[in-house]
Amino acid sequence: MFADGGKTLILLSLGLLLSLVLFYHFIYSSLIILILGTIQLLSILYFFRDPERDIADKICSPADGKIQSIDTDNNCIEIFMNIWDVHVNRTPCPGLIEEIKHMKGKHSPAFSKNARDNERQLLVLSTDHGKVKIWQIAGMIARRIVPYVEEGEVIEKGERLGMIRFGSKVKVEFAEGVEFSVEEGQKVKAGKTSLGEWNE
Repeated sequence: MFADGGKTLILLSLGLLLSLVLFYHFIYSSLIILILGTIQLLSILYFFRDPERDIADKICSPADGKIQSIDTDNNCIEIFMNIWDVHVNRTPCPGLIEEIKHMKGKHSPAFSKNARDNERQLLVLSTDHGKVKIWQIAGMIARRIVPYVEEGEVIEKGERLGMIRFGSKVKVEFAEGVEFSVEEGQKVKAGKTSLGEWNE
């Protein structure tokens, strides 16, 4: 399965590759172009992969990547996705999508402090534990955030929210206290890795 935001690029790359195969017999140098086209197609297929996941029992990670920061005082966690991670984001808990807001901004590297001014999309979830805010933050290469959901939708934990193309970051802020079971620098998988549980 492939992410919705990448299907057009996959088809264009496949078309380019097929065109090169047709012209290969007429132009010898096409072998190099054919190899480059194949590498491009395989890279795009790999980037836009969207594997099925077994969903964690507790609060689940919204993104594949590495935990960049955990702020226990503000119940906030940030996950950095490099270009090799799956870029489809998932909801960490069930709820009603109360608001979706897209904000224009810069395109600084997602791992830098300047990323706070980057283009982003905010999703506000109304849950049994209060509001959960999810920011999908574009990076230096990532120039497009592709939403899969709409305001007013009720979504389950681990359901796909959307994707950010080519390297980015996801930030989640919980209204109520969360006991995080992950640590900074840890690798996580969207939907599959448990971030922790609600404080009772």
